[in-house]
Amino acid sequence: MKTNILLSSLCLAGAALAAEPLPVVIVQPHPVAITFAAEGVIEAQQQADVAAQVSGRVLEVRADAGQTVKKGQVLMRIDAREAAEAVAAAEAQYLNAKASYERNRRLVEQKFLSPAALDKTKADYDAAAANRAATAATQSHALILAPISGIIARRHADMGDMAQPGKPLFTLYAPGLLRATASVPQYRLREMRLVSQAQVIFPELGKRLDSASLTLLPTVDPATHVAQVRVDLPARGDALVGVTPGMFVRVQFATGSAAKLTVPASSVVHRGELAAVYVQASDSSISLRQLRLGEAVGEGEVEVLAGLAAGEKVVADPVKAAISLKAAK
Repeated sequence: MKTNILLSSLCLAGAALAAEPLPVVIVQPHPVAITFAAEGVIEAQQQADVAAQVSGRVLEVRADAGQTVKKGQVLMRIDAREAAEAVAAAEAQYLNAKASYERNRRLVEQKFLSPAALDKTKADYDAAAANRAATAATQSHALILAPISGIIARRHADMGDMAQPGKPLFTLYAPGLLRATASVPQYRLREMRLVSQAQVIFPELGKRLDSASLTLLPTVDPATHVAQVRVDLPARGDALVGVTPGMFVRVQFATGSAAKLTVPASSVVHRGELAAVYVQASDSSISLRQLRLGEAVGEGEVEVLAGLAAGEKVVADPVKAAISLKAAK
């Protein structure tokens, strides 16, 4: 009894769906962009590697990967006792040179010393003053500061590690300024010089972003024979949600336009290697028709090479079409 009720309910649901008008798309040739795709990687337009400028052990770590920091914020503190000793030595040298210069200046004024001897003392005094300023600046490098406002992509050192001049401690990037760097083969360079627009596709995020600008770098890699193209992304916070440096993307470059017959990619039914769509005839009957498809074009469309004629109606929702066709039988 319960089984009969369930079957009846399913039949009624199918009949109700069959009675509803199906969403259809009338296919017509229309201008679409002619594109070619290249693989790319997201990079930060503004990125900085923060390196140590003095030797010393890391005493304190105040920031970590993923943290947002402000320009000038303290990220790390290094033990700078050697730098402090160098400052003390430079200060002593400076005071000694200053005293010698003042003494010799007075002797010159009293005609007990030649001006040439004073010049040598003055040179020593100036050198000591410069060395004093340089060592004082070195001591200030014990505090590692953020050079830009942004996000810490990576921390390269832990507390207790030995910092060395030139050794990276942090990598930061500005999240609002991103670009895709794509590799374009050499034979495409003539087309690329005419390209002014591109679209960056994020397969995992399911989003497409139009380029803000394009820059074709002037050199070709002699090993791979590809050129690099920098595609700047729009500086909009909402559009860049989920986008981070290092992500793989596909970049579509528009080289022109042509009239093509297309169908929505969502209307295509794939069965193995075959592709088909549900077509609605003039008498509202539904049939499944096999197509030969070309490449994806535009946003969510695919080119039809054979199987459809201009003016035919394609059901946009293949699930509803299949239910309607089964109910009609």
